[in-house]
Amino acid sequence: MNRNVRRVVTGHDEQGRSVVVADGPVPHSHELPGARFMEVWTTDRAPAPIRAQEAQEPTDRPLTLGSEAGGSVIRVIDIYPSSAGGGQPSPMHRTRTIDYGIVIEGEVLMLLPGGVEVSLKAGDIVIQRGTDHAWQNKSDRTARMAFILLDGVFSEELRAKLPTMELTP
Repeated sequence: MNRNVRRVVTGHDEQGRSVVVADGPVPHSHELPGARFMEVWTTDRAPAPIRAQEAQEPTDRPLTLGSEAGGSVIRVIDIYPSSAGGGQPSPMHRTRTIDYGIVIEGEVLMLLPGGVEVSLKAGDIVIQRGTDHAWQNKSDRTARMAFILLDGVFSEELRAKLPTMELTP
């Protein structure tokens, strides 16, 4: 597997013409036990302002699992197998986001409370809707997933059913 993720960013020149403003590996990666997080892009609100070029790198911020309030995140995560220091499930976590998770390569288990395990393979897409979950790679090779996270709001009805809800930032 190619370990690098290429990011191509477009923008506008002084005359308003479409141009490529960046083309290369993602600028920020975070190694965690059992996984590597590659931050591709973030926004801090919706609708996101569209400028000719960004004043600063949008991914130049501390790693959080969720998105900025009103914002979005796209990241690629390599989930390592046991042979590469992974294999253990990630911590169970919940974010205040709608997450679109796309398995690009390999196999991964989505774990839900109560012992529910859902096997996901390349091409599968999971939509996480503010639920407690964890990830595990029991295979012998690295799994790669792309995640798009959109800020969300729990309904009052659902919040009442989850009085001890803990959110991961």
